[in-house]
Amino acid sequence: MKYVRRWQAAIAAVIALSFGLSFTKTALSGERPTAGSWMTAPRHSAGIAPDPQQNAQTAIVQVYVASTFGWRGMFAVHPWIIYKRANESHYTRFEVVGWGGSNVVRRDYAIPDGLWFGAQPQLIVDHRGPAAGAMIDRIEAAIASYPFPHIYRSYPGPNSNTFIAHIGREVPELGLDLPANAIGKDYRAITNPIGLSPSGSGVQASLFGLLGLSVGLEEGLEFNLLGLDFGIDLNRPALRLPFIGRIGFDDTTRRIDDSNVTPSTAP
Repeated sequence: MKYVRRWQAAIAAVIALSFGLSFTKTALSGERPTAGSWMTAPRHSAGIAPDPQQNAQTAIVQVYVASTFGWRGMFAVHPWIIYKRANESHYTRFEVVGWGGSNVVRRDYAIPDGLWFGAQPQLIVDHRGPAAGAMIDRIEAAIASYPFPHIYRSYPGPNSNTFIAHIGREVPELGLDLPANAIGKDYRAITNPIGLSPSGSGVQASLFGLLGLSVGLEEGLEFNLLGLDFGIDLNRPALRLPFIGRIGFDDTTRRIDDSNVTPSTAP
């Protein structure tokens, strides 16, 4: 019994530490999770995506995450994917949004690299060149095959993280690794509790995203308990923790194989 209490105390300590770090990060970033209205929150470009007109000859695929609006920003993130084929001068953006219509899968709901209701987006996947172009048909097929286009639940899913995780499973060459605070990425229907991990590089067993285990090249080893993820990433060494996401080395997947790409002018 004393060992059970020790494990409970250890888990509680990790949760408290992770929440404290997330709260501190939010405060230092200047993002106030409960301040203002979503209607007036800034959604301008973060200046991260390469200029699509200057890079018209280059195929580009990127995935972003940003803190969700309001108090939930200290707990979870919202992701989306953008892409353009070679010889295109504009991006297409896809994500899941839980309001404003019966079909929650939205195309071009916002500008490609815009702030998510005031939250600065973080780039987690960046592919440019012929290999990126080769992914796009499969990305679009994955979007079309998303099994929950008319269902949205912020917790435990399916939600925006479930959607991007589905794309990651269907297109493993993305090298997608959603952070531990991407609540909903582990959601699986009761009829399909075992399968590929969200990166497509490993295996996962999960009961509605509330209890599970993932092992993969991108995710490392990750446990899920009541929607909270704990683990260790050995690919790019880091701890995977709820609320804060990860502590350790940067985990952005970058594969740039085209010399025609013009770098972003963002600072």
